[in-house]
Amino acid sequence: MVNPDTHVLESRTRDRVLRVVSQEGPVSIPALVERLGLTETAVRRHVDGLHADGLVEPRPAAGPRRRGRPAKAWVLTEHGHRALVNDYDDLAGEAVRFLGSTVGADAVQAFAEHRVAGLEQRLADRVATAGDDTAERTRALVDALNTEGFAASARPVGRGGGPLTGIQLCQGHCPVQHVAAEFPQFCEAETEAFSRLLGVHVQRLATLAHGDHVCTTFVPTPTTERPSS
Repeated sequence: MVNPDTHVLESRTRDRVLRVVSQEGPVSIPALVERLGLTETAVRRHVDGLHADGLVEPRPAAGPRRRGRPAKAWVLTEHGHRALVNDYDDLAGEAVRFLGSTVGADAVQAFAEHRVAGLEQRLADRVATAGDDTAERTRALVDALNTEGFAASARPVGRGGGPLTGIQLCQGHCPVQHVAAEFPQFCEAETEAFSRLLGVHVQRLATLAHGDHVCTTFVPTPTTERPSS
């Protein structure tokens, strides 16, 4: 007979694995091991279980290929994203559709801006404490977004002072993903809020709402001026 405490612990660990894949995917097994502090055997068992349940799927890992079986990186499936969506998702979509059909598109836009304004207000103080440095403000924004359940992360891109030097801000979960798939005003309002919070013009490159495995926003950072010769 399975110990109930053991079952609860396994379920919580499985949820942790799912959320880290949501936050950092595509993510490899070794990266999950390091991130979660679990054994490789435990991580593989949970990933295999999530895969069998249709919540995660493999993709070829980036980087040079090595001998042996091909390396895999894991991302959430559509079913996996739905598993992280709250029970009111369908109700929210119905409400916004009703608003659009009875009042009009401008009302949907106003509602999207109103919703994001509340989020922006909650995030603003934490971002402001980071000072004026864009990279520090972005890290503060990531931390603040995680407290809101967005499974956010950030990584530098375009190192070397090129024209696209900046930070890639990723969100592995969106509480209005399926509403935003029908009403892109929610994504647009959120992107504009990020620009205001960070003090730079950011660019949304991918969204969960459009079927990507993560929302990706490019945050430009100032490049170091080269000394004149």
